[in-house]
Amino acid sequence: MAEVGMALLSTVLQALFNKLASPDVADLIRGRKLTEGLLRKLKIAVLSVNAVLGDAEEKQLTKPFVKDWIDELKDALYDADDILDEIATEAIRSKLEAEFHTAAGKVRNSISNFLDRFVSEIEPKIKDVLSRVDDLAKQKDLMGLQEIAGRSQSKRLPTTPSIEESGTFGRNNDKNAIIDSLLSEDALSGDKKSVIAIVGMGGVGKTTLAQLVYRESRVREHFSLQMWFCISEEFVVSKVQKSIIETVTSSPCKTEDPTTIEEQLKGNLITKKFLIVLDDVWTEDPVHQEFLSKLLQYGVQGSKVVITTRNDSVARAMRASATHRLEQLSDDDCWLLFAKQAFGDDCSGSHEELEVIGRQIIKKCKGMPLAVKAIGALLWSKLDVDEWNKILKSDLWDLPINETNIQPALRLSYIYLPSHLKQCFAYCSIFPKDYILEKDRIVLLWMAEGFLQPSKFETMEEVGHRYLLDLVSRSLFQQSSDDKSLFGMHDLIHDLAKSVAGSFSFMLQLGDKTHEIGKMTRHLSISGASLEASGKFDEALYKVKQLRTFLALDSSSWRSKVFGKNLLHKVLPMLRCLRVLSLPHNQDITYLPNSIGKLKHLRYLDLSFTTIKRLPKSTCKLINLQTLKLSGCKHLVALPKHMWKLTSLRHIDIAETGIKKMPEQLGSLKSLHTLTKFVVGKRSGSSIRELGKLKNLQGTLSISKLQNVVPPKDALNAGLKDQKYLEKLALEWDAKTPRSESEQIVLESLRPHTSLKSLTIKGYGGGIFPDWVGHHSSSSIASLHLQMCRNVCSLPPFGQLCSLKELSIVGLDGVVTVGREFCGNSSTNSSSIQPFKGLKVLRFEQMSGWEEWLSSGSAENEGGAFPDLKELCIKDCPKLIGGLPIHIPSLAKLEIDSCPKLVASLLRSQLGAMQEDGRIMLEELPTGRRKLEVRSVNEMASLEGIMDSSVNHLQELEIDSCCSLMSLPWGDLLSALKSMEIWWCDEFVSFPEGGLRAPNLTSLVVFHCSSLTSLPDKMHLLLPSLSTLLIASCEQMESFPEGGLPSNLNSLSIWNCDKLCANRTGWGLQNLSSLTTFSICGVPNGVKSFPEAGLLPTGLIDLRIYKFRDLKFLDKNGFQHLTSLEKLYLSKCKKLKHMPKVGLPASLSLLAIGDCPLLKRQWKRKRGKEWLKTAHVPNIRIDGKWIQKLSV
Repeated sequence: MAEVGMALLSTVLQALFNKLASPDVADLIRGRKLTEGLLRKLKIAVLSVNAVLGDAEEKQLTKPFVKDWIDELKDALYDADDILDEIATEAIRSKLEAEFHTAAGKVRNSISNFLDRFVSEIEPKIKDVLSRVDDLAKQKDLMGLQEIAGRSQSKRLPTTPSIEESGTFGRNNDKNAIIDSLLSEDALSGDKKSVIAIVGMGGVGKTTLAQLVYRESRVREHFSLQMWFCISEEFVVSKVQKSIIETVTSSPCKTEDPTTIEEQLKGNLITKKFLIVLDDVWTEDPVHQEFLSKLLQYGVQGSKVVITTRNDSVARAMRASATHRLEQLSDDDCWLLFAKQAFGDDCSGSHEELEVIGRQIIKKCKGMPLAVKAIGALLWSKLDVDEWNKILKSDLWDLPINETNIQPALRLSYIYLPSHLKQCFAYCSIFPKDYILEKDRIVLLWMAEGFLQPSKFETMEEVGHRYLLDLVSRSLFQQSSDDKSLFGMHDLIHDLAKSVAGSFSFMLQLGDKTHEIGKMTRHLSISGASLEASGKFDEALYKVKQLRTFLALDSSSWRSKVFGKNLLHKVLPMLRCLRVLSLPHNQDITYLPNSIGKLKHLRYLDLSFTTIKRLPKSTCKLINLQTLKLSGCKHLVALPKHMWKLTSLRHIDIAETGIKKMPEQLGSLKSLHTLTKFVVGKRSGSSIRELGKLKNLQGTLSISKLQNVVPPKDALNAGLKDQKYLEKLALEWDAKTPRSESEQIVLESLRPHTSLKSLTIKGYGGGIFPDWVGHHSSSSIASLHLQMCRNVCSLPPFGQLCSLKELSIVGLDGVVTVGREFCGNSSTNSSSIQPFKGLKVLRFEQMSGWEEWLSSGSAENEGGAFPDLKELCIKDCPKLIGGLPIHIPSLAKLEIDSCPKLVASLLRSQLGAMQEDGRIMLEELPTGRRKLEVRSVNEMASLEGIMDSSVNHLQELEIDSCCSLMSLPWGDLLSALKSMEIWWCDEFVSFPEGGLRAPNLTSLVVFHCSSLTSLPDKMHLLLPSLSTLLIASCEQMESFPEGGLPSNLNSLSIWNCDKLCANRTGWGLQNLSSLTTFSICGVPNGVKSFPEAGLLPTGLIDLRIYKFRDLKFLDKNGFQHLTSLEKLYLSKCKKLKHMPKVGLPASLSLLAIGDCPLLKRQWKRKRGKEWLKTAHVPNIRIDGKWIQKLSV
């Protein structure tokens, strides 16, 4: 056990002491007696206050004057640190200048004269801060502050229970109840799409419970789409809408138009049974309830939304169909959780005396799991009874939970936190609640601020990673279960961090009405902030010239172009103490002013994804700079010439930039750990030899323009085989340059270390790959990509790479045959390794010369290859005839696109397809295969010939862009089918004769099938579960089948079906009592009034009318019977001018109008007859803007 001080300011103090002890500082002040004496006095004064800080830290909670004393002391010590850092910086600069002058044979008098001026300017600053610290030291006795003994800490890290483990203590019944609600279709009540609310106090475990439910296997199997969003205090509907679209489509949603967003949202969800979790909802705005209602209407039956909230009123406002109140844990369950944290896997029964005390402690936690975990982690492996009693009897338990809502247990967990972690923890208060922290980013920020204590045995980055995991082990951070590099903070823990950071940190967020920044502020972040009043904000920044951190967290921080320019050119030169300057995603930053070179303390500069074109020469004066982030700067073509002077640089991220050449002598940057991109130059100073001088590279490295390596064997000097910390490597040749035999020599010489995890080779012009590519010694490679290596004729034995998870082969035009050597089991290779034993994704694309994949003909002869392959994609291989592997037992997705000659045959135990004489044959689908997608198979006319066992448990079928498909043959074999989609099949004319027997089908989409004349026969009898039906762009369809639509239909959409709409009087919708949502888009010309009397059922709740070209008024006869109508949407009806003569139904709660100019013009001033017809509607929105909105 080690005794460590608990001083709040120990990190600042340690930094001061380290700088005072620096040899470079000692050399600079040697012989300057006044400066040397002042610094000695400063050290003595600082030591005198350091002794009582532990006592002051606890007393400040009950004595405000002590807190003020601490704040003033911290302010003074920050200033002292700035002065000493300035001295240390000048010491390093003068040393580098001296070395340069010595090497150049120049006189050094100018350096000595400059130092004399510097020292004369710095001495008054030292006197001032010394006076402040002396005054504060004298006050400590008057306040009764005393020295206290250090607290013991364990050197070992506790093993924090996982979410699955910690969440099960006392929560199994809660979990099962919520899962039952999710899986229930609520057939009796008809509430098949609903909102479920989990309500409970902060820290009671709502999020943990929701995560347990979300990850449950039964839930994952039940829903085809799952999404999770942290809402917190900022519920911006458009932001969530776009996030959903981006999640479903895996591409950015760039539109800001509300109508377009809504249409995209509906189009992407209409065939999905989804589960969406909205975590930590606070607001009760009716627009949020409307949003949830729309979401559920878009999805198929069984779609659910789960919200977690602290307030019952939020659950009511969101119209939750089920509310699950989460109560505090029982004392026994609290003890189980506490014991797991405090004792780990050791048996707590062997510590009976500690158990007695521990049970008393957890009673003070009042059943709150968050508090129990924090206190348990605090007492991890401490077996001293006195230590446990000290926690039990602490006065902090008696502190009231004030407006900050900070529980005593959480305050204790901070008070007893090791000193080196306190400032790291408090610093994170500048991030918003629910903000996702990326491991490397937060560690580099801590390093820039000087929070990391140097170690002889660890790099600074390793120290930071250890600190982060230590905070996780103490339940102050939460590590993502899906991505171990991501971390979060519970909102109550965030409140604690904000409290302890006090006035030294300031976070400006969306909706903040004030830009008042306290004069003591050192760390500032902006997130989603509206900075339109940029003048006021700039003025506020002038008052905090000691600011150390300026951190813009997202692109929405830059709504004012003026703000960006003012910051750079007016404010930035004033902020001389900055350690961190982060301005990513600002599209108005095209260059930096020369004044950037005056920020001598700067350690972290982030200009990622800006439009910057160059960095000024003065950037090379930033000799303290550790991290330079320029990724995504497409317009940046070069770095400053003298980058080699930045000897403190550890990380340079220039990925996805336009940089075409490297500055010379980058090999001088011996501290460099990250260099994401290196462009090989022809001159010696930028040759590949420079890489060989950088011995500590890690992470990702991309080497381009390898055609410039001359002579070829010079590539050996890159020393890649010794770079054991590199994880991802990309090697790239310029495809436009003439091919050369030397490229094979270059690639042979670039053999990486065996620990490499990801390899990309692009544009390689050799005829064969060297032996190391695919050699079994590269056993760590998990991801491998070959691109545009057009001269290569054969593939290496990739099957021998036992860690390989993803393999992508694109543009290898020279490959004609893929043979057994691909698996590594050729006649010359007798390896016993199971080929591709861990591969999950395999892609072949743009292989213009590939004709055949030679499989052995039996699973046994193939050596059991591809046992775990989940996804196989073959695209743009026009000559490929066939021979796919015949035994892929785990295959879940097969995608074949633009391969007209391909014959694909797979054994019964997989999902497969065989194209033969214009037919598709599907082999048996195993129990786990529930979804089949058939896309772009142009020569397929029918699905005839399917084996009975092949489709009888298929649940989802999607057919897309099969331009020759004419029919679906099997009508009796789809008993398990729940969703069917047919898209862009212009020749598709019929469903199975006699109807489609799919009793469990809930969703049917038929989109752009221009030859289809009818929906399935007898669908009112054969499709009893159908709840969602979408028919779009089926020009030849004239009517619904005899007998009409299924009686349980809940949602019907008819888009751009002119003939069907012309015969709308025969639809028979008035008989569908379950129909609650109806959407119609585009009708024949001449329809001036809609809907006709009796066309729609009286129980309709949601009506959407889009793109009626000639519609002029809404029919009073059609609306007078819609007594249940709650929502009416009108969009792109350019001629619509009149509401029904008798007005809209009294039941209507929402009217949304978009792109109906004649209506908008009449309602602009809320006057006239048309306005009077709608004035009773509580919520009215026109073109995305509310003109009337009332709370629910």
